[in-house]
Amino acid sequence: MGKDNNPRRCADNEAMAVNRMIRVSPQKLNLVAEMIRGKPVDSALSMLTFSRKRIAEDVKKTLQSAVANAENNHGLDIDELVVAEAWVGKNMVMKRGRPRARGRFGRIMKPFSQLTIKVRQVEEQA
Repeated sequence: MGKDNNPRRCADNEAMAVNRMIRVSPQKLNLVAEMIRGKPVDSALSMLTFSRKRIAEDVKKTLQSAVANAENNHGLDIDELVVAEAWVGKNMVMKRGRPRARGRFGRIMKPFSQLTIKVRQVEEQA
């Protein structure tokens, strides 16, 4: 006798991908996530490809993973996918330091973030 399967965390017409331990502050990552919210997937991918932000490459990778999950695991049509949600959360913070004047210690915080992208299949209006 085993454990019951976990219920799905998203609806039948949705798929998601999570990227943890991204070495950037959540505030900077949210600027890039904001660009793609509510956009069709092909438009969002092209925006991320030509974005000048360093972290856009990791966001693009996560979006491609969500699209692959939608196609392979849930059988959704990738031409009708829209970025339904993209949210950013805090993760670990590495604390580092640097000696400063008069024997003091300057604290350097190196934050990590996590990104969750949820794509949804919507029927195109005719």
